Order: sequence, then structure tokens, then C-alpha cells
Amino acid sequence: MKTLIVYSSKTGNTRKVAEAIHAVLPAGTDIFPVSDAPEPDAYDFVVVGYWVDRGTANTEMAAYMPKICGKKVGIFFTLGAYPHSQHATDSFEAGTKLLGEGCEVVAKFWCQGAIDPKLTSWMSKLPAEHPHSPNPERLRRWEEAAKHPDAADLEAAQSAFRNLF
Repeated sequence: MKTLIVYSSKTGNTRKVAEAIHAVLPAGTDIFPVSDAPEPDAYDFVVVGYWVDRGTANTEMAAYMPKICGKKVGIFFTLGAYPHSQHATDSFEAGTKLLGEGCEVVAKFWCQGAIDPKLTSWMSKLPAEHPHSPNPERLRRWEEAAKHPDAADLEAAQSAFRNLF
């Protein structure tokens, strides 16, 4: 089975998860950042990884995913929110809707990832009434996100993709 991993990573979080997954997939699995990714047509199984932007795949990955049609697919992503939050679940659902027709999602994984410092700096300057302004809970979440992906996250990602076929 010819396998492809395509990932998009802004801060390196999603790349780390992609590399961990790559380590447990069959020898010969191709891995590319989305900017260099080949067309998915020649592959049987395509794994896509993205960082969450506004509740879905970031722009580059959102443009690539519709090209994947009629394939078995794995989806993984990183986000600043807690991995067991409704936002994470909604981000997975939004990502699956970007896939082309006839795809079957056979593996999935997501975890927290450190938020781009430029984004937290911008949000830190927002007025208190803004929905994304810092508050004690949000600051705790940002601090926790900065610790991920950690070794446990990478092992969990590998477990989600190990021995699929």
C-alpha cells in the first residue's frame, strides 16, 4: 500500500507529530510539508496533518485536502485548545468536511500544541471585553499548550496510526 503523509506546520508542532507517525508507518511512506506535497492520486492511504486556524485546517491544508478523493485517510492536528474540548471535536469535524468525495477516515489524532507567540502577543493586547482577550483560564491554557506536543502526545499519535493495515 503506497502511503503519503502531508502536513502543515507553523511553529513545528504538527511537523513533530507527522514525523512520529511516519516512524510507525510502513517503510517507503512518503512525507512532505504541504507546500511541497505531490498530488495524492498515486497513493492508497493519505495522512494529513494541520494546525487549527479558526476551527478548521489552516489555509494551505484546507486548499490541499479537497484533492484527496476516494482514499483511506488519516487526520491529525494540533491546536491551542484542550484536546478533549468541544472546539477540538468541532475542528476535527470541520477538517473531515474538507476532504474530497469518497474518502474513508480510518485514523485520527489530535493534541495541544504551543500557540504561535505572535498570536498570543496580539491577543494579550486585546481589550478585556474581546472574546479572545487574556483571562486567568486562557492564560493557564496557553501555558499548558506551550508544553505540547510532548513525548506522551507523540506516543499517542503513533498508537493511533500503528498497525492500521
